[in-house]
Amino acid sequence: MALSPELLRILACPKCKGDLEALEAAPGEVEGLACPACDAVYPVREDIPIMLIDEAVPRDAWMAGKRSAKDAPA
Repeated sequence: MALSPELLRILACPKCKGDLEALEAAPGEVEGLACPACDAVYPVREDIPIMLIDEAVPRDAWMAGKRSAKDAPA
């Protein structure tokens, strides 16, 4: 089951309230929601967006393969 397009339209960055863009691992499979303004990515685990500021991963760390805030540098 993939994230609903309706859900993706209404979700906003919890930090700046900006729009998010879906980062797909494969077509239709969203693995993260990126905030261009904050340069952060919120992971999606088991089709559930983890929209907690403490769980956000810096975009450069995300692109380097880090998928958890615990793995990423602060």
